[in-house]
Amino acid sequence: MIELYGNTDPRDIPGYTIKDAAKYLRIPSGTISFWVKGRNDPTTNGVNFFKPLILTQELKPTLLSFTNLVEIHVLRAIRKHHKIQLDKVRKALDYIYEQFQVPHPLAHKEFRTDGVDLFIEKYGSLINASKAEQTDLKDALNTHLERIEPDATGLAIKLYPFTRSHEEDNPRILVIDPRIAFGRLVIADTGIATSVLAERHHAGDSIDDLADDYECDRSIIEEAIR
Repeated sequence: MIELYGNTDPRDIPGYTIKDAAKYLRIPSGTISFWVKGRNDPTTNGVNFFKPLILTQELKPTLLSFTNLVEIHVLRAIRKHHKIQLDKVRKALDYIYEQFQVPHPLAHKEFRTDGVDLFIEKYGSLINASKAEQTDLKDALNTHLERIEPDATGLAIKLYPFTRSHEEDNPRILVIDPRIAFGRLVIADTGIATSVLAERHHAGDSIDDLADDYECDRSIIEEAIR
């Protein structure tokens, strides 16, 4: 059962800047900005505006919700393995929206169970991807989707972001949960914010001191500070 803030699901509250998202998800700010704000690109006929891939609330400055973070996390799989072709990605996403008829399908369990193959089929045909490329994309998407925990309705409620460069070696130690610490990155099952640990470490506290204070294993403190 999700506790609402007023009448608002905490997953929908816009509380993350693009810089926050870049730090948490290990994606360049410019890439995230492109995905959520779109971009004007010059053409021979003037300027062509590429619409954003991810819909956010119309706020200035742009703020993202937890659900937006999950969508960005999933799109990261495509960015990592393919040169982004915004128009073709959008067509594939539009196809998924039409098939599932649910808001934010990339953050929904249905995408994991039924939508991945549909997306790859559509996206693969749009970019003329080989079978090997499609297999790579499916593996990448599944690796990312395994970091998402849905609630009983199928919508994402927890995200375990990557903390290391090699996705296969990433532990599930840190989590973003919109119900805990206002959605800040915390050590799973503790609610200890990584930002607090990093600030104390930069101020001079040793890893061992922090491990003792918070009764955590030293390796967990190291991962949090990373």
